[in-house]
Amino acid sequence: MSNSLFRTKNIDKIIAEHTDESHGSGLKRVLTVKDLTFFGIAAILGAGSFSSLGGAVFNGGPGVIVLFIITGIACAFTAFCYSDFASRIPVAGSAYTYAYASFGELFAWIIGWALIMEYSIGNIYVAYSWSVYFTSFLDRMNVHLPAYLITSYMEAKHAVSGGTQNQELLSAWKDAPVILGLRFIVDLPALIINVLITYLVYKGVKESRNFSNLMVILKLGVVFLIILVGGYLVLHNGLTTNWLPENKEGVKSFMPNGFSGVMAAVAGVFFAYIGFDAVSVLAEESKNPQRDLPKGMIYSLVVCTVIYILLTLVLTGAVHYQKFENVGDPLAFIFEPQNLNVGWMQLLVAVCAVVAMTSVLLVFQMGQPRIWMSMSRDGLLPAVFQKIHPQFKTPSFSTIVTGLVVGVPILFTDKTFVLDFTSIATLFAFVLVCGGVLLLPRKTKEQGKFHLPFISSKYIFPILVLVSMFILHNFSKNYFTDIFKFDVDSTQLTYNVSAICFWVITILLAVGAFIKNWSLIPLMGLTTCLYLLTGMTAMNWAWFGGWLLLGLVVYFLYGYKKSKLA
Repeated sequence: MSNSLFRTKNIDKIIAEHTDESHGSGLKRVLTVKDLTFFGIAAILGAGSFSSLGGAVFNGGPGVIVLFIITGIACAFTAFCYSDFASRIPVAGSAYTYAYASFGELFAWIIGWALIMEYSIGNIYVAYSWSVYFTSFLDRMNVHLPAYLITSYMEAKHAVSGGTQNQELLSAWKDAPVILGLRFIVDLPALIINVLITYLVYKGVKESRNFSNLMVILKLGVVFLIILVGGYLVLHNGLTTNWLPENKEGVKSFMPNGFSGVMAAVAGVFFAYIGFDAVSVLAEESKNPQRDLPKGMIYSLVVCTVIYILLTLVLTGAVHYQKFENVGDPLAFIFEPQNLNVGWMQLLVAVCAVVAMTSVLLVFQMGQPRIWMSMSRDGLLPAVFQKIHPQFKTPSFSTIVTGLVVGVPILFTDKTFVLDFTSIATLFAFVLVCGGVLLLPRKTKEQGKFHLPFISSKYIFPILVLVSMFILHNFSKNYFTDIFKFDVDSTQLTYNVSAICFWVITILLAVGAFIKNWSLIPLMGLTTCLYLLTGMTAMNWAWFGGWLLLGLVVYFLYGYKKSKLA
């Protein structure tokens, strides 16, 4: 019993409360390493590669590959941290449960609240992207839906008020029926797919597993075909010159917009990686979570990182990077007549995109209810959220709530908003997971369980920080002086403040590493995720801050008093 905001849960007690052998979780243990790997690939390889990749390429040019590598490394370090937690605490809840055991209840609530945003808001973006590709596929089949039934209300409103030339958006606003003084504009396919996915997840994890595995096999086959056909045509047609386009000064450069342009793509690139952490919420449905969860996360991350690098090379080789402005279907775009001109690939990509994003929706929709359930078990949410369906053995009420949390905002949000919102929430969760591993005592190696190798950071990390600062200084002589300039536009000011905070924290971590001799892997994960946060805009931080404030209100009005640790 405690009134502390930072009261923690004992790891042994967490496991005892939620294993089938003791109190019983009620969930079916049916998932293997293969299933978990496929779930990870299903979550990662979706809207990021089929939609947001176009915007990332436009901002960063061919050099966006560097950002993919940085992000991949950051996620790899983070995956090791998730794996360490998963081997210690093999229960549902993901980063929320991990934070409860390391930082305490308040931070656990903040993480849980952020994960709600990651999975729910992220799924809204995926639903929008799914709708774009699905309606595109229908168009190729000569089935045409009215523009006001395939467009979000806010997207149409913002486009019209901004003087858009997009005829589809103008048509949606002009032709929409008026009901009670309001134009009826709704992305109907996005709503329908959300209902169908919610129903599938409600029915059971086994059914979801089989469907997800099939979807992953299909989309991997098509993605590899895109890489092979596109790569061959790039090399055969001599298009490799697109990898070194001219910058504003007329000089050929791998980064035509500079490194700042590359960093401007961080939201889109990071969104492409969101998903591997969703594997960790399936701990109580895994046959051997302490061995299989880490493998599933790491395997899926490695596969998808390689795929993203190859796809980026194909895209930036096939088409000049500036042509990807406002392109929502980049993988199909490169095969259009004015580009590589392969008609049958356009149709195949459209079908694959529908499949890919369906599997992403499925995984995210499975992850969110299990976060609700874990928070309810701890008393932070009403008990109804942990209700298990007697027949399907799924968190039934939480699944329905998740469907509503995703479905309702579809009526009044747009893709740009949810993309940025999701990325910052996920990075914040990653920071706390990596930091949490630093606080946990080193554990002895056990047979059949994942073991995070200990690499001393005492000298390595401070040296890495000094070397990084030296390289930056030589690469950009004015870097450290420029970030202290505050008479700049709002975008640059946000970056400068974020960069200053990053370097202050990094230097403090270097001092801590030398004194405390922390483990290097979680320290590198923490640092790289903090660096990626410097690419977020002021609007990202404002909305994220508002969301956290709302979460704190809910916690102090209900969770703090009802907590089982109170």
